[in-house]
Amino acid sequence: MTKRILHVVTNVAHYADPSEPTGLWLSELTHAHEIFAAKGYEQRIISPKGGLSPLEPRSLKWPNVDATAKAWLADDARKDLLSNTARPDEVDPADFDAIYFTGGHAVMWDFPDDEGLQRITRDIYERGGIVSSVCHGYCGLLNTELSDGTLLVAGRRLTGFSWREEVLARVADKVPYNVEEDMKRRGALYEKALLPFTSKVVVDGRLVTGQNPQSAKATAERVADLL
Repeated sequence: MTKRILHVVTNVAHYADPSEPTGLWLSELTHAHEIFAAKGYEQRIISPKGGLSPLEPRSLKWPNVDATAKAWLADDARKDLLSNTARPDEVDPADFDAIYFTGGHAVMWDFPDDEGLQRITRDIYERGGIVSSVCHGYCGLLNTELSDGTLLVAGRRLTGFSWREEVLARVADKVPYNVEEDMKRRGALYEKALLPFTSKVVVDGRLVTGQNPQSAKATAERVADLL
């Protein structure tokens, strides 16, 4: 049976200051989408509110915009996928084998407390599916509880964009919280690469997480390996 992947993207277009744009870090979606497509997997994209997912401007510039992102931007059909994303209430989690949370600083605002995303994540995981994220995508896992009331991330090894990387990216004063520390407070066993902005993936059972944009391809590959 063909495997099915549910990608999660943001609807937020700016930091707290409306003059500071942000959004989906495009290559975190395109790397994974390309790898899953090569496997013949069916893929769907959702966002908390549905509709448009804006793009992080920095992800569209050299050296961040790679071949997969350029190919996406050159394909009107693919671009349309990010103009017409589905809402969580339009999705049956039973139809999917894995969920993949993409990043970009924007997700820090709309991922953590979205009950629809939490419901889908819980259902996929408890049915034996894979929960995965890359970079800031792990903000979507911060508050997800399992049916027994425990946090999905408690006692689990994982990674995601580090506070050191926030500082080096010069956005530490713009983000609403320190997600690395918030994960640790929830009992997550946070790990990071020795060097910032280098690829790192952590696999803990059916939880697969990548640290930064440089980890997107490897994260998707590990998800595919498990599937």
